[in-house]
Amino acid sequence: MKDWLHISLLWLTQFFMLVGLLGLIVPVYPGIVIMWLAALGYGVIKGFSTLGIVIFVVLTLLMLIGSIVDNVLMGVGARQGGASWSTILVALLAGVIGTLVFPPIGGIIAAPLAVLLLQYLRLRDWNKAWQALRGLATGWGLSFVVRLLIGVVMMALWWIWVWKG
Repeated sequence: MKDWLHISLLWLTQFFMLVGLLGLIVPVYPGIVIMWLAALGYGVIKGFSTLGIVIFVVLTLLMLIGSIVDNVLMGVGARQGGASWSTILVALLAGVIGTLVFPPIGGIIAAPLAVLLLQYLRLRDWNKAWQALRGLATGWGLSFVVRLLIGVVMMALWWIWVWKG
């Protein structure tokens, strides 16, 4: 590959890696998937060495883990806050629908609102409903930290691939 093409590929891939990493700040933005797609594009264009294949498999596993960690940690947080499983499932559905109908913030509003209202309707106690919402928020915050760490590791692995592969 010509030097200018290789440098362009590096910068373009790095740009999308950074877009994905910074996008992790927004809970519904698929930043980790964007980072994975950038690495996939790099591998397809540059070629997969043995090291590249190994790193891409690890990147794929990290992407899968990062993609589900949000829902798992938010659900666990809400459950520890007292939310019922049905409330958590409806909140997840509300978050997905909210994101589709009012992107990008619809899901950010719909999921917590669903937890708060459904818990209140179920228990008729605002304190317990707020407690479930705080649990959801705690899980959401923890998932952000985990996704950010996964994103940093993904970018570091990609750079190892670039320099050693």
